[in-house]
Amino acid sequence: MGFRENLKDEMDYQDISTRELAEKSGVGKRTIDNYLMSNPQEPGVYNAIKIAQALNVSVEYLVTGSEYKSPVTITGEKLEFLSSFEHLQADDRLLIVNLIKKLQHAATPS
Repeated sequence: MGFRENLKDEMDYQDISTRELAEKSGVGKRTIDNYLMSNPQEPGVYNAIKIAQALNVSVEYLVTGSEYKSPVTITGEKLEFLSSFEHLQADDRLLIVNLIKKLQHAATPS
């Protein structure tokens, strides 16, 4: 299944009309109708993101029909670190990344 089928299935599942999705996503109703046609136009990245956010699903789900499963569970200290990292300025994030690389290199046996 592709974007068209997954979008249609999700809209049916959530019982949301094209008009409602257009209002929630900010993507035009005609544009969404084009995505749902039998010979559909594929959405651009920005419209796919807007539609996925409006439906509260991932873009990957709309494109492939399955969700991404992270190989790493992020809880506790990792989650706290990522949350803090996200709020740093870009220069500070770069410093942290470089520090981690340096520590990894130092910890690698020669």
